Amino acid sequence: MDRSLIHLLLEEDVMPETQSPSATKGTSWIRIPDGTKVRLRTDNQEGVVDGLTELVNGPGRNPDGRTQYRINLGDQARTLVVEDDLFVLVDAEGLVLMLKQKVEFRRFITQRLRGAFAADRFVHPA
Repeated sequence: MDRSLIHLLLEEDVMPETQSPSATKGTSWIRIPDGTKVRLRTDNQEGVVDGLTELVNGPGRNPDGRTQYRINLGDQARTLVVEDDLFVLVDAEGLVLMLKQKVEFRRFITQRLRGAFAADRFVHPA
């Protein structure tokens, strides 16, 4: 596995305490990486995490207090969703499904996300 990629994930995924006024001391946020396949809780649509969008106004934020996930639903359709409204899709072995990633990297991401989310947040594709 590419060590620089792991280092990048570890650096970007942990939210510093000073990054958000709503952050609690000692907490960190494990971000769902771009390319991760997810399902929306509200209408069961499946898509892929396509980045984060920082919001100035509006309801709902990720644990960083500033962003929402941008989800690519296909055919140019995108939507903004908070982390609590997402399920993470897994394969038959329980590894997180991701676009264009090797098994070793998917295993690493699976371990990180399973440490951050309850077991019921991991589901199989429809």
